[in-house]
Amino acid sequence: MERSRTHTCGELRKEHAGEAAVLMGWVHRVRDQGGIVFIDLRDRYGTTQVVVEPGGPVSLDVAREFKREYVAEVRGTVRLRPEEMANRNLQTGEVELVAEELVLLNRCVTPPFVVEDDTDASEEIRLQYRFLDLRRPKMQKLIELRHHAAGVVRRYLSDKGFLEIETPLLVRNSPEGARDFLVPSRLSKGKFYSLPQSPQIYKQILMVSGCDRYFQIAKCLRDEDLRADRQPEFSQIDIELSFTTEGEVFDIMDGLLAAIWKEAGGGDISTPIPVISHAEAMAKYGSDKPDIRFGMEIQDISELAARSEFRAFRAVIEGGGTVRAIAAPGGASLSRREIDGLEETAKRAGAKGLAWCRVSEGKLDGGVGRFFDHEALTAAAGASTGDLVVMVAADEKTALSSLGQVRLALGGRLAPPSAGDFRFLWVNRFPLFEWDDEGERWEPAHHMFTLPYDDEIEFLETDPGRVHARLYDMTLNGVEIASGSIRCHDPELQRRIMSVVGIRGEEADRRFGFLLNALSYGAPPHGGIAFGWDRLITLLAGGDSIRDVIPFPKTTSGLSPMDGSPSDVEEELLADLGLRLLPRKED
Repeated sequence: MERSRTHTCGELRKEHAGEAAVLMGWVHRVRDQGGIVFIDLRDRYGTTQVVVEPGGPVSLDVAREFKREYVAEVRGTVRLRPEEMANRNLQTGEVELVAEELVLLNRCVTPPFVVEDDTDASEEIRLQYRFLDLRRPKMQKLIELRHHAAGVVRRYLSDKGFLEIETPLLVRNSPEGARDFLVPSRLSKGKFYSLPQSPQIYKQILMVSGCDRYFQIAKCLRDEDLRADRQPEFSQIDIELSFTTEGEVFDIMDGLLAAIWKEAGGGDISTPIPVISHAEAMAKYGSDKPDIRFGMEIQDISELAARSEFRAFRAVIEGGGTVRAIAAPGGASLSRREIDGLEETAKRAGAKGLAWCRVSEGKLDGGVGRFFDHEALTAAAGASTGDLVVMVAADEKTALSSLGQVRLALGGRLAPPSAGDFRFLWVNRFPLFEWDDEGERWEPAHHMFTLPYDDEIEFLETDPGRVHARLYDMTLNGVEIASGSIRCHDPELQRRIMSVVGIRGEEADRRFGFLLNALSYGAPPHGGIAFGWDRLITLLAGGDSIRDVIPFPKTTSGLSPMDGSPSDVEEELLADLGLRLLPRKED
């Protein structure tokens, strides 16, 4: 006889005592007390204790046949537990279900790991058996969090007049940045679609189409070498609006983040979110995605270093370089071994070394302290007694970036952040171009569909490095979570920007002609942003791996252990596509 469950395994409370109930779920564990058997029954809503008593309608021997992860149906009566037996760690812990019927719905072979939050299973095994891994309560909560946050996004943006519009997944190949995934066409043999790295061009065309305000939670795909925080397929909140300004984008996005954090359990965040320029971010923090949960701002002590007795510093400054410093509060307590570790961090970032000294009462100890006046250095570096002052002498870019890495290492040791401390920051006014030394050419710093500042357009051809763009990123605790810009809506200006990076004439038409053509038909001023959805959910959940918030992620090698993709295909399928595999080259 078919029967539906009356309650979930996380629903029963003391007010249900005396009622009949039917539960269905997975056996979490079985506890055989000799004369009585307890079965913890679990679903995504919670866990309920089921009791099989001696002499009852259900045989103890039958109950003992149930194993972990068997699927079961239980019909019974809800009963209050004795006060001293209540489980305060469970929402259902004040009651239990006295079994009157126990039905086996399906068996489970012995799982490769125990389905519990605390598991010692390797990530490879967890991904291979992802269907079991996702049963863990922790993973269920992450899936629910992602769903709930997506609902907040849709409600908030819909209330602001945005339309949720889908864009194509089979698009024209337009190589830029990362490599596209290619999809061969069976109907047009020898030709290929690309899978979109983002909906960037299509959302701009939607603005030309008069849609005014667009969003989607979009799937994006990039065929690139992976790192721990990258996936070949990922999601982003993609947003675009017409007749807008940078300030309006910031205001709407501040409200969106505040709504997500408040309604999805992250708490209240302070708005408006502060804004600093890219140049200020680099000068103060040595990073374009600074972690502002702790101070330790970088200081320019070049003038002091030029007057010091330290010849190495004077030589760098005479050669056009700079000397930058960080005062780390309480850092004088670090051991020499720990300071050597900081120096290795600086060297990995390009510095030749890391100078340092400890600040004591009225004197400087260790390192290069003997070359500096106590009062002058502490004033220039902003240091106090008990601090460690670290210094790098190099060209400006190297000095800032290397001290930026040292700053993060110091922050992790001396000012470890507390859970739930969310510090958002806007970084704007990025350079539009960056010089590629290897290729000896200009490249887009982010992408080339961005509007330059009006007073710098004149330098596009003569001094591209001087041109800044209406680009902006949002960072959270030192992680970039969103990037966007006010777009270039003028086709002729867009061609000039493309020309700077070497895309001219017929090549521009071949690669981006459909966008340039659309812009020539009365494109409105427009701009937008895209949030890294997986990373955003990871940070909201207090996690550190985006693979935990993606239901079916790939490994860092781009493999899916669960379904075995990517896989070989039959030659007949390749022939239908007009393809033939070449022999693999020898390594």
